[in-house]
Parts: sequence; structure tokens; C-alpha cells
Amino acid sequence: MKLSKISKTLFLGLSTVAIFSCTDNDTADIVNPNAGVDSANNVFTAAEWNPGGELGTTSNEEGCYSNPSPYVENNGMYQTFKKGETFFENDFTLNTQPRRGLGPAWVRSSCMYCHPSYGHGKRMERYQANDMGNGYLLVVYHLTAGTDINGNAYAANSYISEVTGMPQTKAMDPFLAPIDESQISIKWKKATDEHNNKFPDGESYDLIYPDVTIPQSAFNTDPKPDNYEVRLESTIGIYGTALLDAIPDDSLQMQYAHESPYVTLNPTMWDAASKTWASNAWYTLADGDKRIKKFTYALTRGSLQDGPGANAMWNITNVTRSDRHYLYTTKAWAKAMSENPNVIKYIQDKGATKTSLLHPYYADGSKDSVSYLVNLLLGLNSKSDSQTYEKYFVNNDSKGEEMSDQDYYDFMVWHRGLAVPKARGLNTDKVKRGKTLFYSMGCTACHRPSWTTGNDEYWKDYIVRNQGPLPRYAHQKIWPYTDMVQHRLHMENDIRSGWCRTTPLWGRGLSYQETGAHDRLHDCRARNVVEAIMWHGYSKNSDAYRASQKFYNLPKDDRDAVVSFINAI
Repeated sequence: MKLSKISKTLFLGLSTVAIFSCTDNDTADIVNPNAGVDSANNVFTAAEWNPGGELGTTSNEEGCYSNPSPYVENNGMYQTFKKGETFFENDFTLNTQPRRGLGPAWVRSSCMYCHPSYGHGKRMERYQANDMGNGYLLVVYHLTAGTDINGNAYAANSYISEVTGMPQTKAMDPFLAPIDESQISIKWKKATDEHNNKFPDGESYDLIYPDVTIPQSAFNTDPKPDNYEVRLESTIGIYGTALLDAIPDDSLQMQYAHESPYVTLNPTMWDAASKTWASNAWYTLADGDKRIKKFTYALTRGSLQDGPGANAMWNITNVTRSDRHYLYTTKAWAKAMSENPNVIKYIQDKGATKTSLLHPYYADGSKDSVSYLVNLLLGLNSKSDSQTYEKYFVNNDSKGEEMSDQDYYDFMVWHRGLAVPKARGLNTDKVKRGKTLFYSMGCTACHRPSWTTGNDEYWKDYIVRNQGPLPRYAHQKIWPYTDMVQHRLHMENDIRSGWCRTTPLWGRGLSYQETGAHDRLHDCRARNVVEAIMWHGYSKNSDAYRASQKFYNLPKDDRDAVVSFINAI
């Protein structure tokens, strides 16, 4: 495949990052405002009205983030889609069907708390798991390398081991949550950039960021962590995720190869010397199959069936299923609970009844036996613990699985079936002007406009294989405006490790309509598009510094046009 030509003028204006165009089947992705345009429109092609392609775009604007794709509706999957939707929209409970199994500790009791109206999480002044719209996940990590209390070495930027990677702040009685959320503090601080937060024409903008602290006393673990930092990461919209899953690994490889000569890429993903994937770039699935990591800000997952949806349904709620007969917990939390006299006494008083949720921890009711089982059972957190989990929680429980294989399948049909909203206002002069500027400033270097999906040979875990097909989006021209690559912006109180995958821009302009908030960036620090762009240029070391400065120097009307374009796609 040959690289599409880049005009000399445009290239010279983008010395810190380059503009790229590569897909398996289409090497003519737009790299300047005059390439591949619709002659009747002058700027936009007809395909751009359908960002999710013909199979993945919804034309309904109301509740658009939750709409099924045309593939779902055309292939008899609508009822299954609606059944799966109920597992996203409703709370899980401790012991009430049809969504029982919450706990023993959890991050949220429902997906909707993190994804209000299926969209991006909202900026919050406090951390309370049950605040609707609180899409924040706590990121507690070691800023520098060191050794823990047991003599185990840990690397810089690694998650602490005392709590789960997505820390839990809720737990069933009598257990204490791994982190006491009442002790979490979020303070919003102001930042000032080199322009003193003011455009040349005098219009000002604000830059704020969250400073999050959790005292050691908030950790109900043994041992308690030390040498740690805390950051926030907010959820993004989940619509269209299956379309991103359908981008082939070899297309991703070409994108990395095209960017590598012009910008430093994360060495854990790309080996610049050998010009190929680093060993850590591959995600190993349950059956040994491997896919390139493409999901989450940190690029930790490689398939939707073992990624944002399937994984979150388990670890956010701790609701187990046939492929995960173990818990999302830590040994440090289990040990602390087994040593807590109030926990032991509560189980002694209430756990003798066989119908009690605490009965598995009761044994003969003695202090030592209760303590032993609390430590054992709360610490069943790996696949190797599955048989022990089954012995205490499945085989002796007439209610069976907490999430049945059929329910999981319905949920994945729903997740893969979510459509992308149709673009809006592309025929207006303001939006056309905004697109021309967006491209000419070099924003498409990271926010790559379009991809072409492959055969969409999605990974089939054993539950899906035994249930039926999932929605597929083969050979679709899609317009997500992301290169699926991590970049660094060097913001104040930056994301853990500094590397963050480019967030898709499609459908984000409908955020206020759907969720009541415009909030953007990984921790919702940007309250609107302008703030998001100016955070891109906060540091001269930012991969997007040059592009953001071009925006800064635009006249007011042109800045507004860029915002209108971003909100239209």
C-alpha cells in the first residue's frame, strides 16, 4: 500500500506531527480540505453523514446514544438487543432476580451511573459512586518505582496492589469498602497557559483540573498502600464501540508505522527500532488468541468481548458468570476484613441461616472459622480459584449462575449493536468552514477522520460460541476521528503515565442534549470544546501543541466554526 501524497505546504505546517492516511481498502482518506470531496457539497462527502457506515449509523436524534444499529434491526436481533439493554440500564442487587449477584464489593451497581444516557461521564465536585453521571474511576498508582511491605518490587506508574485496578468504594454488610469514599477529596484548581488564558482578540477561556487525594486511613486493606498518587479517569460514550473493534490489526499497524517517523509513540506499544509492535502491544484472550490492544485510555484491552463491555459487566459489579467463577478483589482487602472484629461478630450473628448471603462465611460459627473463610473467600480473585469459588458459591447455591450465559449473550448483542448518531448540519457554511480549518491546522494527525473496517471476525468467547452470532460491521467506511493511538499532551496533573489514546469525536456534539453536560477529556477537566483544544496546547511538549496554537491564532468567527464542525460530526 502506498502512502497518499501530502502537500508540501501542509506538511511544513505540521512539523511536530504528520497527517496520515491509511486503511486496508482505501488509501484516499482525506488529508486536506480539497481531497475526495463531494462536488455538490464542496467539502463533505456523502458518506460523512453516516459516521458509522451504512450498518452502524442511526438517524434518530432523540436518545441517539442508545439506538440500535441498522444491522441489529435488519437481522432480527432487536428483541435480543432490548433484553441486553436492561442489564446496562438497571441496578444490580445483592440477591433479587433478575439482576442479583452484586458484591461483595463493587465500583457501581449500574452501568448508567458511569455512562449517563450512554454518554461521557460528568465533571464532579465529589466522589460518590451513587451520584448519577459520576463516570469517574479512581486511578491509584505508584508514581515512582519501589518495594512494598512484603518486599515485592513495583514499577513506576504501576497500579497499587492493595485495591483493584478500578478501586471499589461500595461493599455489602458487614464488609467495609476497600476505599472509604467519604475520605476522597476532589479539588478543582485553575491553570494558566503561556497566553494567560486569553486569545489575541481579548476573549478569555478557563483551564481547570482536578486534584484528587485519598489519605492512607481511607484504605480498608492490610497492608495499606504507600508511595501512591491518585488521578481520575472518566468514562466515554460506548456507542459505536463494535465498529472500532472491527478495525483490523494490520490497519492499526499501518497507522502506527505512518506516525512513528514524526512523533514518539508509546514504547510499550510500538518498537521504533524494529518498526513493529512491541511485545506488550498484544492482548492475550481467554482461549490464547491474540489481538492488538485498542480499548481504554491506557490501551489495556484487545477485544470488545474481553474489553470494555464484557470485562466491565464483571468487575464493575462483581457479578460472576460461567467463564468467571472468581471475584474482582484483592488479598489485602480479604485479609483486612478477616481481621476486623466487627465483621466477624456480624457474620456470627447473621450467617447461620442457610438462606443468608453470609452463610458461606459462617462455617461452624467460631471466630477462627469465620475469620478463615472470610480471608479465603474474599480473596478468590484469579481463574485458579474457580473450583473453590464453585464449591462455596455455585454448587451449594440453588440459584445457580449470577449472570446466565443467555443474559451475557443478550448483553453483548446490545453492546455490539449500539449505533453511532448521524452527523448534523454538514451542509451549513459554518460547519464547512470549520472542517476546512480543522484539517488545515493538522488536527487530523491524531483525530484521523476515517477507517475502513475489515471482515469483522470478532473474537468469540466460549459463551458467545454456544449462543449465537453478534452484530457485525464488515467493510464499512466509518468516521470516528481517532487514530486509535496514544499521545501525550503534558497537561497539569496529567493522566497516569502521560499516554492517552485519542478519543473518538463522533457524536460528541450531542452530549449536552443527551447527558446535560459538554465535559470532555479524560477527567472532564474541559467543560467545552474550546477548553479541550487549549489544554492540547498547555505544554510546548504536547504532541498537539502546534495544531492548538493555530487554533489560538484564528479569528473568533473561525474558532466558532471549528467548534461547530466538531459538534456536527
